[in-house]
Amino acid sequence: MTRDERVVRELVSEHGRTYAEEAGILLKDTPQPLYRLLVLSLLLSARIRASVAVAAARALHEDHLDSPRRMADADWQRRVDALGRGGYRRYDERTATQLGDGARLLLERWGGDLRRLHAQADGDTGELGRLLREQPGIGPAGADIFLREAQRVWPDIAPCLDAKALSGAERLGLPKNPERLTELAGDAEPAVLAAALVRSALDKEVAEDCLRRAA
Repeated sequence: MTRDERVVRELVSEHGRTYAEEAGILLKDTPQPLYRLLVLSLLLSARIRASVAVAAARALHEDHLDSPRRMADADWQRRVDALGRGGYRRYDERTATQLGDGARLLLERWGGDLRRLHAQADGDTGELGRLLREQPGIGPAGADIFLREAQRVWPDIAPCLDAKALSGAERLGLPKNPERLTELAGDAEPAVLAAALVRSALDKEVAEDCLRRAA
């Protein structure tokens, strides 16, 4: 086994948990979990700790704000309060507005079903990203997060390793080529590899730990 293979396998083994899994989302190609992933992607894209975004996503789910219809029907204060219970206070008011506006747009354009957005893009990740960015609060970072995680149930867009994931590869001294990284990861799912690489990009200690284990 080469040095790069050891590094990737250690990384995936120790840190290959997707953010959807961390938020308690059992990701399937069905409307509700895809919507919950979209909400999580919006929350994670803010300048806030990932753990806080995950906690806020869980709080919204616990308050049954886990479908476009329920989110759209909820009043603004209810969304603010749910975000606050998750510790998402710095951006809670703006985000509550974006969640309501985004849910209404999703209902109007896609019948609340992100699979229709996927079908329209027809496997074109660039077009998928563009359509996702039409959602209030979803910018380039949020779209990238969604696509990294959604490739688990949308294999036609895999391997989807964006700039953040590739910066994690660079920190580990790995090639910045998605196809080569996928080869090095063996049987690991691209979504799991992507999440592990992002964790390396965000946390220097993750990278250092993997390099020590692979030495």
